[in-house]
Amino acid sequence: MKNDEFRARAHELVDWMADYFEDESYKVAPPTLPGEVRDQFPTTAPEDAENFDAIFRDFQQTIVPNMTHWNHPGWFAYFPANNSPPSVLAEMLTATLGAQCMSWQTSPAATELEQVVMSWLQQACGLPEHFRGVIHDTASTGTLVALITAREKVRATHPNASMRVYTSSEAHSSIDKAVKMAGFGLENLVRIAVDEHLAMRPDALLHAIEQDIIQGHTPAAVCATIGTTSTTAIDPIYDIGKICREHGIWFHVDAAYAGTAALLPEFRWMFDGLEFADSYVFNPHKWMLTNFDCTAYFVADPATLVETFQTSPEYLKTQFDAEVPNFRDWGIQLGRRFRALKLWFVMRAYGLEGIRTMLRHHIALADGLRIQVVESPRFELMAEGRLGLVVLRAAPDSVPNNELDDLNAALLAKLNAEGHVYATHTRVTGRYAIRVSIGQWRTEKRHVDALWTSLNRILDDVLRHST
Repeated sequence: MKNDEFRARAHELVDWMADYFEDESYKVAPPTLPGEVRDQFPTTAPEDAENFDAIFRDFQQTIVPNMTHWNHPGWFAYFPANNSPPSVLAEMLTATLGAQCMSWQTSPAATELEQVVMSWLQQACGLPEHFRGVIHDTASTGTLVALITAREKVRATHPNASMRVYTSSEAHSSIDKAVKMAGFGLENLVRIAVDEHLAMRPDALLHAIEQDIIQGHTPAAVCATIGTTSTTAIDPIYDIGKICREHGIWFHVDAAYAGTAALLPEFRWMFDGLEFADSYVFNPHKWMLTNFDCTAYFVADPATLVETFQTSPEYLKTQFDAEVPNFRDWGIQLGRRFRALKLWFVMRAYGLEGIRTMLRHHIALADGLRIQVVESPRFELMAEGRLGLVVLRAAPDSVPNNELDDLNAALLAKLNAEGHVYATHTRVTGRYAIRVSIGQWRTEKRHVDALWTSLNRILDDVLRHST
């Protein structure tokens, strides 16, 4: 493709992209069956070049209708995976530059812009002043980096230690995966009981640590959560942090979703005690208008992090290494994308106040839905829920408790099959619950109202057919 054609095709694609942002006609999640997309394509790659019109036509006719549309305003599943026009434009520029940003020398502006935006985030979110940040791909990677660092810190003084990692019974599965990948073994992951708010109990944590020490284990790390995936439960960071500090245990805090809420002064209480953390992670790609992938990872002691991951083969050495950070040494990957650019575009294009306005809008929508659930005689809240997450279930008096799981599973399946909205489920204290996560940048009150109307209508239908 020559540059003149590229220019024309790029304009064509941008027009399509702008139209897509306004298009609500797609089913949020397609009714695609396994293999259905794959079977529409040849089994071998073309030997000769194909016309771009044919390629783009296949994209529009086969790919797009069979995609799950995460940024549809009717998306209420999992957690948000925001994008935004400024972020998309920045991604286009990132792709155009094609830079490999592993070190300062390979892209000076990329390294220094990453320093700038991470400092902006640290200040805007009111994070401890001693935190220093780097951008990773996902919070899963951030957690793995934290646990590897914790492992190596213990090994430096106790090379043969039997190490333990602690987290709550409500923590994300990424901690399980990181424990396995870091070499601790799942048998050394200790699940700590939660209280009536589904938050980790500090007394139970302290008891588990003390018992492990008596039995000859070495507590290596504690992973706490601000905003659990199932219910947005908030672990008591201050109390947990004090225990970790007193016992010399690495303290990692996962705020993958809820971390963006630190931009709002009225929610800073959730982050009380973060000054005790050794590492902290949250995802601007969830609720901060920034395209996936973009994870903000902060550490209290960068030297320990770099000591864990730094390698210096001759072919990577440069004359500036003593003066600059080489972010390849701040994590697992050698190669790094220019992720800071899209975050910089977003923070400048919206400003902190513009992002705060969006967050408060989503939280107000969720609060309104919670009120409707509480006031309904046929639905109930399954957890306190915070920020943009509402956890609910249908519980009409006419249905026995032992049938409510099946009722709600049928209700959710029918809701999603209609395609106008999409939600997911969890289990709260063993009971089936529907999660409604409000956080897409185009979601308005009418979309939440449509969800609530559909839930009530479908419940009527399910109850009518069950009698």
